[in-house]
Amino acid sequence: MQSDVAGPSKRLRVFVESGGCSGFQYGMSFDERKEGDTELKSEGVDFYIDATSLAYLSGSNIDFDDGLHGKGFEIKNPNAQSTCGCGKSFN
Repeated sequence: MQSDVAGPSKRLRVFVESGGCSGFQYGMSFDERKEGDTELKSEGVDFYIDATSLAYLSGSNIDFDDGLHGKGFEIKNPNAQSTCGCGKSFN
């Protein structure tokens, strides 16, 4: 039996939330569209982002590093004044 983790109406959600060692942290999940979301598409991937997160992430690039060290997703955010060594939080 195959399970559809994302569900038929769920998309990738990219978001920013309070936390991390620098003040804010990045997050990703599968979620349904919520009121106020913007639906975007990049490199063939549809995703949702809320208005607050969009303001923090405007102009950012999200890459997936599958090299020898396999870091996973990496967000390059031109709006970040400083970042943490882990690459998952910013200020």
